[in-house]
Amino acid sequence: MSASEATLEGMQGDDSPQANAQPAQPALPQQPGATVQPSGSAVILRVLRVSLHVGFAVLLLVAVVRLSIAGLSPFATGTGLGLALLLAAVYLLGTVLEKRHAGNSERFDPKPYARWWLAVVSFLWLLLMLISPDFAWIAFPLFFVQLHILPRRFALPAIAASTALLIAAMWFHNRGAGADALQLPMVLGPVFGAAFAVVTGLAYRALYVEAENQRLAAEELRSTRAELARSQHDAGVLAERERLAREIHDTLAQGFSSIVLMGRSAEKALDAGDNVAARDRLRTVRETAASNLAEARNFVRGLGSPELDESTLADTLRRLCIKTEAEAAARGATLRCRFELQGTPVPLPNPYQTTLLRAAQSSLANVWAHAHASTAVVTLSFLDAEVTMDVFDDGAGFDPAAAAAAATRGDGTGVGLKSLRERLAALNGALDVESAPGEGTVVAIRLPLGTGNAALEESP
Repeated sequence: MSASEATLEGMQGDDSPQANAQPAQPALPQQPGATVQPSGSAVILRVLRVSLHVGFAVLLLVAVVRLSIAGLSPFATGTGLGLALLLAAVYLLGTVLEKRHAGNSERFDPKPYARWWLAVVSFLWLLLMLISPDFAWIAFPLFFVQLHILPRRFALPAIAASTALLIAAMWFHNRGAGADALQLPMVLGPVFGAAFAVVTGLAYRALYVEAENQRLAAEELRSTRAELARSQHDAGVLAERERLAREIHDTLAQGFSSIVLMGRSAEKALDAGDNVAARDRLRTVRETAASNLAEARNFVRGLGSPELDESTLADTLRRLCIKTEAEAAARGATLRCRFELQGTPVPLPNPYQTTLLRAAQSSLANVWAHAHASTAVVTLSFLDAEVTMDVFDDGAGFDPAAAAAAATRGDGTGVGLKSLRERLAALNGALDVESAPGEGTVVAIRLPLGTGNAALEESP
C-alpha cells in the first residue's frame, strides 16, 4: 500500500466501512512512484504534509523554550520538559512507522494502532497544557491529526472537545495570573482556529480526492497501454506464425514431398534394374533438395523466392511446368504441363510475384500428386486493371464445398487452399476454385493493379 492509499483510508471522513481502516499518523500522502511526475494537486498535498509536521515541531519547540525560561518550579519545569520530549518521540514514531509501511507494505503496519497513538498524543498534550499555557497552541496541528485519523462523525466532536479543553486550560492559567473572568479572546482564538482547521481539512480532502483520481486514471492509462502493447505483440506473433506456415507449406513441404516421392521412384527403378531412370530421378531429388535449401536460406533474408531473383515470373512459371512434367514422369505418370502468357507483361511488386509463384507451385503439386491428370495448363494474363493466373487440370476433380468444410488434417496437410486465400486476402486479391468430381479443376487467381494497392506501394 502506498502512502497515498493509506491517506485515502484515513481521510474517509464519513461513516462508511472504509473509514475504519486508518493510518497510524497524520502524514499527508506521498507520490505512488518516483517515475511518475506529480500533479499540481499532489505537490500541494506534499507541501501541506510537510507544513503540518514542521508546524507541530515549531510550536512544540517554542513552548519548550518558553517553559525553560518561565521561572516555574524545578519539578514543574522538569516534568514539562520530560513530557514534551515524550510527546515528540511518540509523534515522530508514528510518522516514521507509517512512512516506512507506505514505502514497503511488507513492513510493520501501524494502522490498527492509529487511534491509540492519537489518544496518547492527545493525553500528553493535555498534561502539558496543565503545566504551561504555551503548549495550548499545539492544538491547531492536532486538529488536522484528528480530522486525518478519525471519521468525520468522531473527528468533529473530538475537535469540539479539544477546543473546550483548550479554552478551559487558558482560563485556568489566566486565573493563576490573577484574572478570574473568562476573556473573549480566550474563546474566539481557539474557536476560530478549530473552524479554520476543519475548513482546511475539508479542502485538503477535496485536493486529495482529485490527486487520487488523477493517479488512478494515470495507472489505468498505463495498464491499458501495456495491455494494448501485449495484444499487438501477440497478434504480430500469430500473424508471423501464420505467414511462416504458409511459406513452409508452399515451398519446403512441397519440395520434401517431391523428394520423398522421387526417392521411392528411384528405389523402384533400381529394383527393376533401370539405372538410367534411377539416375534421372536421383538428379531430380538433388535439384529439388538444392531448391529447398535455397528457399530455407531465403527465409532468413526476407521470405522471397530465389527463383524470382534470377529470372522473370513468366520464365519461372515456364520452368515450373517443365519440372512438374519431369516429376510426374519419374513417378511413371503421363502429364503434359504447359505455360501460356497472355497480354503484355508489366513489372509486378515482389509480394505479387511471390504469391503467384507459390500458388502455381501448390496447385501443380496437387495436380501431379492427387488429380491423376493428363494435362495441366498455367495461364498468366496481364489485363488493364488486374493480373490473373489460372491453373487448369483435367484430373479427377473434387467437391470444393466439401473441401472447404473439412477440417485440416492432423498431419499438417490439407491447408493449401486456406493458405492461398490468406495470401491473396493480404493483397486485396481473390481466389475462385471451380471443380467437380470427374470434371477436372480450375484455380483462378486475380490481383488488382490499382495504384492504391498497398502491395504495389511497397514494391521497390
